Amino acid sequence: MTKVPRHVSIIMDGNGRWAKARGLDRIDGHREGTESVRAATEFAAEKGIEYLSLFAFSEENWGRPKEEVDGLMNLMVNAIVNETPTIMKNNINFRAIGDLSKLPADVLKSIRATEELSSINTGLRLIIFLSYSGKWDILQAATMYAEEVLNAYKDGLEPHELTNEYFSSLLSTNGIPDPDLIIRTSGEQRISNYLLWQCAYSEFYFTEVLWPDFRKTHFQQALDLFDKRERRFGKTGNQVHNY
Repeated sequence: MTKVPRHVSIIMDGNGRWAKARGLDRIDGHREGTESVRAATEFAAEKGIEYLSLFAFSEENWGRPKEEVDGLMNLMVNAIVNETPTIMKNNINFRAIGDLSKLPADVLKSIRATEELSSINTGLRLIIFLSYSGKWDILQAATMYAEEVLNAYKDGLEPHELTNEYFSSLLSTNGIPDPDLIIRTSGEQRISNYLLWQCAYSEFYFTEVLWPDFRKTHFQQALDLFDKRERRFGKTGNQVHNY
């Protein structure tokens, strides 16, 4: 490979279908999916990818049956607690992003504890998107700017100029580079209200593989395809992005 993406993001899809095909409960598919998270994290670290972000639970997912949501929340707590020693051992910096105020107290407690512990780590940045939606992200950023403008005028000051860069700094992903590559499993080919601002020039890779079956070989296939693509960012071929 000549091009290693700095930030890879994965929309983890297909847990329910994986379980249904095997006559299992949907939560069993989510549980198996944690093995794929482990494999993807290990692979990203091995390849020198700086940021790996995973779309784990969308704002819309709160509308799923209560039994499934409760099971997912319990699974998240157990996964975070169980994986924290591995996160620390492998120098991984862990962070969760989204409307976390909606999460149960025990889930949020586990997240904050692991975030604090791993904040000193300097290796792979592992970002989990929970209770997240791209529209929510843009709306909260716009609200922040509107409040800033109002307060500036009240104080007789000029508000900060609204540029692409400044608006990006108001998003929940401030400080995180936009994803170079977005992978979606299970054969679906849509963005599903995810990183709507940040994915403006991301490369996309769609695979029929269901998330619980996604392993390092599938991740490598996505990187191989990314390596062959020419990223122009709206420019001509002789102005392509340099890695």
